[in-house]
Amino acid sequence: MIFDVIIIGAGQAGLSMGYHLSKTTKRFIILDQGKRIGDVWRNRYDSLMLFTPRSFSSLPGMKMDGNPNEFPSKDEVADYLEQYADTFDLPIQLETEVLSLRKGGETFSIESSQGTLHSKEVIIATGPFQTPAIPPIYKNLSNDVYQVHSSAYRNPSQLQAGNVFVIGGGNSGAQIAVELAKTKEVHFSVSQNIRYLPLSFLGHSIFWWFDRLGILKATRNSFIGKRIRSKGDPIFGYDLKHLLHEKKITLHPRTQGCSRSIVKFQDEQQVEVQNVIWATGFSSNYDWIQIPSVCDNAGKPMHNRGITNIKGLYFLGQPWQHKRGSALLLGVGEDAEFIVNHLQDR
Repeated sequence: MIFDVIIIGAGQAGLSMGYHLSKTTKRFIILDQGKRIGDVWRNRYDSLMLFTPRSFSSLPGMKMDGNPNEFPSKDEVADYLEQYADTFDLPIQLETEVLSLRKGGETFSIESSQGTLHSKEVIIATGPFQTPAIPPIYKNLSNDVYQVHSSAYRNPSQLQAGNVFVIGGGNSGAQIAVELAKTKEVHFSVSQNIRYLPLSFLGHSIFWWFDRLGILKATRNSFIGKRIRSKGDPIFGYDLKHLLHEKKITLHPRTQGCSRSIVKFQDEQQVEVQNVIWATGFSSNYDWIQIPSVCDNAGKPMHNRGITNIKGLYFLGQPWQHKRGSALLLGVGEDAEFIVNHLQDR
């Protein structure tokens, strides 16, 4: 059997695409390597909370349960995604790892752990958070130092006695540092000045204000979009800022190197460390796509709002694919609808 569309990835992007495709006559299936819908969220650190309230954390067609002005936990998001797939009876094949993607003529071939599938069109909805990115300097630390990437961190009980260094200045690193400061001596290393934004302002979520001011509508190549992208993401909320001010967390500049149990910083200071959490983000890996000219020399997908130069091949859920929310629950549905309309028009 040849499918009309195969979607690779059953996270928020893949489910949004499934929702819109279910309104068409196209025969499709969603493949995912997980054992359960939402496990990518369930397997994150226990204290993870979204910085978008429930009113800005829903996929098309179904609101997230609960107070719309409060912030959901990662388990709520996981359960919501699972409920979403069930509610719309989306055709999903779990425990299916995609090994390679090729194209011959007008048909794509997908080699997977469950066999070979064929499709006229393919949507790659695996998202940006694929492979933990850890700087190679980690190898210089002694085995006596406990090291873990933020994607594998769950809670403070994992760590050994002594201090902990959180390296990486994103929102995950900030949340983890704040949690650990309750019971540990915490050091926080960042590569640039930290910018903060409130979670709420004058009784409304900061994302409510973004929406009212048109920031969420700014496209990637607009003046506002380019300016936001150049600045990088801020830290949402002031918990970290308060703890730094109270000296309950020690701030350091960029980590320059490691040697046995010593971490060295850009300002030439160095500190002995017992635990390190690498909150250094993720890298994408598309080596399994055996089709020329899909990615650039840096390995990033080449596309225009998800549409590639390869007929029938699309990406969904990329950061700033079209707008700020393209890789988030709040915005991925709009991009999915755009791609489905493009499929229908072909």
